[in-house]
Amino acid sequence: MSIEVAAATIDRFDDVAVMLGPRKPDASVCWCLSHRLDSRTDRQLVGPARGEYVRSLCGDDQGPGVLAYEDGEVAGWAAVAPRAELPFARSRKIPHVDDLPVWSVWCIRVRPGYRGRGISHALLAGAVAYAHAQGAPAVEGYPVDNRGEKVDTTMAYVGTRALFERAGFTVAAKTTSVSGGFPRVVMRRHLAVDGPGPAEG
Repeated sequence: MSIEVAAATIDRFDDVAVMLGPRKPDASVCWCLSHRLDSRTDRQLVGPARGEYVRSLCGDDQGPGVLAYEDGEVAGWAAVAPRAELPFARSRKIPHVDDLPVWSVWCIRVRPGYRGRGISHALLAGAVAYAHAQGAPAVEGYPVDNRGEKVDTTMAYVGTRALFERAGFTVAAKTTSVSGGFPRVVMRRHLAVDGPGPAEG
């Protein structure tokens, strides 16, 4: 088994669609936009327009996230971007630790059939590596502190404290946010300004 992580560029949009898109082309699914856009813009984008918006993000110099591949088949997705560009910048429930221009990893998804193989760990490492390559001084996540209890799969996209701790993150702050019945915490990993970046897993 070989796991590779790559940036979600325009030439990989079909793989992004496999991870995020609907089964029916006209359906209005999340497309990992609900935490990327302000609520008004998110409501206005419906049906195929959501996918086209993500396609445009993949065409930007700074892509919307990273994809994981197992033996060449797309197996997972992680969203990563500067917090200042996201609704998290205005969140009342997830606090700012300081004024550092951090990046956020807020969605980690693994395809059914590929779970339990370390894909999520590779995705998080790859997201950190991508943010580092873009000049991020630190990366944050907002996972649940589930203390080993089972997390419902529909809410598992936020990640767990243990997942982030394995990737070198530490708790930076508590939040008043809850996901799937569990409290969320701000996890942070500081990155070296110079020198080699973190491995992509």
